[in-house]
Formats: sequence, C-alpha cells, structure tokens
Amino acid sequence: MSSDDILVFDLDPEWGHGRRICDRLGLPLAGHDERRFDDGEIRVRAAVGVRGRDVYVVQPLIGDPALSAHDRLCRLLFFIAALKDASAGRVTAVVPYLAYARQDRRSKPRDPLTLRYVASLFEAVGTDRVMTIDVHNPAAFENAFRCPTEHLEARLLFVGHVVPMLGSDRPVVVSPDVGGVKRAERFREALGRALGQAVDMAFLEKIRDDAGIAGGSLVGAVAGCTVIIVDDLVSTGGTLVRAAAACRAAGCRRIMAVATHGVFAGRAAEAVGGMAADPAFAQLIVTDTIPPARLSRVGAGKLVVLEAAPLLADAIARVHGGGSIGDLLAAGPDPGRGPG
Repeated sequence: MSSDDILVFDLDPEWGHGRRICDRLGLPLAGHDERRFDDGEIRVRAAVGVRGRDVYVVQPLIGDPALSAHDRLCRLLFFIAALKDASAGRVTAVVPYLAYARQDRRSKPRDPLTLRYVASLFEAVGTDRVMTIDVHNPAAFENAFRCPTEHLEARLLFVGHVVPMLGSDRPVVVSPDVGGVKRAERFREALGRALGQAVDMAFLEKIRDDAGIAGGSLVGAVAGCTVIIVDDLVSTGGTLVRAAAACRAAGCRRIMAVATHGVFAGRAAEAVGGMAADPAFAQLIVTDTIPPARLSRVGAGKLVVLEAAPLLADAIARVHGGGSIGDLLAAGPDPGRGPG
C-alpha cells in the first residue's frame, strides 16, 4: 500500500488512533495544520497534497477538557470540506465513536432525531463514506445516512480475549436490556463457534420513565455459570451494575462484561469500581475507541482495554482495495498482519 494513492489523517494525533492504524497499514501518518483563533474559531487544513487521493480522516467524536464533542464534530466537518475543495478523490470519515448515535428515535413527542441531523451534516460537506464501530442501533445508523457507511463490530476482538479465560466454565451471554438482544445474540453465535459448543443466553428487563431507569428481572438461567454481559458502551455504569447484580442474585459463579466504548461519564468510576470489588467480577473489557486518558477515570485493575486499530486498519485496506467488509467481520482482523 502506497501513500501516493491513500492518505490517513488523525485530527487528534496525541490519542494515537491514526498512528496505530498507519503502523498496521505500513503508511506514514499524513500531517495537517490547525490554528485556533482568539475568538474561538479554528482553521484546519491538510499539510500535504490530496488531489485524486483516497483519504481517511480519523476522529472519535468524544469530548474532553480541551474540546467538546461538538467542537470535534465541527472541526471534522470543516476538514472534510477543505479536503473536497482541494480535489481529494474520496474522503472517508473514520469515527471510532460516533456522538449522538443513541438519539436515533423519538421516545417522546417532539424529541429530536439527532443522529439523522448529524448524518445530514456529513453529507452536506461532501463526505463520501462514514466508518464507525458498534453504534447503538446499526439499522437506525444505516437508515440515517444517504452516503455509504461501514458499521464495524468488535465482537470477535472480545471473543478472542474471553475464550482463553473460560476454561471449563459454562458460559451464558447476557444482554442488559431487551434492546441489546440482537447484539448479544451475534456475540453468542461467535462465541459458540469459537468454543465449538452451544452457548445459552439471557436478558434483563429495563424500563425507562421520567424518574430514570427501573426494572432488573432476569429472563434466563445463569446459576453456576460464568456470565458475559454484552453492551455497546458503558456511560455512567448504571446499566452494567444492575445487570451484574441481577446475575449475582440469580446464582452465577463469575461475571465478565464486554462493551466497545468506555465512555465512563459522571460517577462511572465509583459505580464500576464498586462492582469490580466483588470477587466474582472478573473483568470489564472495552476497546480504545475512547482515548486512554478518559478510560483512566476507571482505575480498577479489572479493566482491560483492547486495541481497535487492527479492525479499523483492515477495514480501510478493504475499502481502499475493493475488498469485503462482511468477510472481515466474519473472520476478524488478520492476526498475522503487520506493517505493510
């Protein structure tokens, strides 16, 4: 793969996503110039020529003390527009974590469909393709965009980590709510194939009302088993804590949890830390779609962070070369693939 026809930019290079992707692809990370003015405006442009090239711009849309998610969204949109104006052949937004992906439907009258509005912004600046990992509702994500999208899934990264930990344990995959059953089912199928045996599943009821979230009835048998709670993200940690408590009350022997995005907002460190103090809780496994500095809010020794760069890099290589993303999601990133 040559930088003569493909370029990878990272608008937050200190987070390391772009560098790790480029290391796997055997490419240099393309440079960009950014200036912040005293009045709060920004200017961002490519530091190299992009005419006719296949360009990938990496930017997780998450806030931190330096920039909000909205700041990063605007910066990404302005940069994509500048690339298109500079005659880039194709521009793909690589967004490991997509802000507002959960605002995909109306649960009350006059609720905004913010995911659709974000999609319209990407399309307005000429984005050719959007690539992300494990959004809350893949069908809503695909329907919100009119430009091509690539929805990647981290489940095989998690399966590869979990299988050696199980030993002779009988696993049960648990969805923390009814809405996540399809996600948990895909994980259950992948885990079953890896183990060469059938794997059972359970789920929890969860009721949302004006007072917050209530409910926690477990549907399915977990007594004496190792449960694996599967979710797309951990925000405040409340859903995960409730699911773990319900499984413990039902007699499970050990608990693991996997979630692609470790948002860890609000008092998540306290909630997850309290849960991790239970000797039956083995690990919380997330990916690094959220920058490590944010992940450090949860300092429990039971937190494991897996790299998402191999999945993103292999997806970029397939999009660039006309390969199949479906085959990648079925087989997972190539473990033997290195730089170049």
